[in-house]
Amino acid sequence: MAALLSLTFNPIQSKAAATMPATTNATMNTEESAMANTLLSRLSEINAMDKSTMSSPEKRQLRKEVRSIKGELKVLGGGVYLSVGAIIIILLLLLILF
Repeated sequence: MAALLSLTFNPIQSKAAATMPATTNATMNTEESAMANTLLSRLSEINAMDKSTMSSPEKRQLRKEVRSIKGELKVLGGGVYLSVGAIIIILLLLLILF
């Protein structure tokens, strides 16, 4: 059964890899990494600031900026993450259905 499943999913993966142009991926990755580097450098600048001399509205503005930067970094990172429990449930469903 495992061999059958591996043969079923293997051609799909290889076909998807062949149709995706490599140059588009490379340019997107460099643009995203440049954007991520600028955002990370801004975060490090904010962390290095002396916040004890700032007023509360200035601190509030910095907190908003940090939250927005972290949100943008989360969007740039992207991806689908599966927990161990979800993987176990998917495997059990596959075993029951097949």
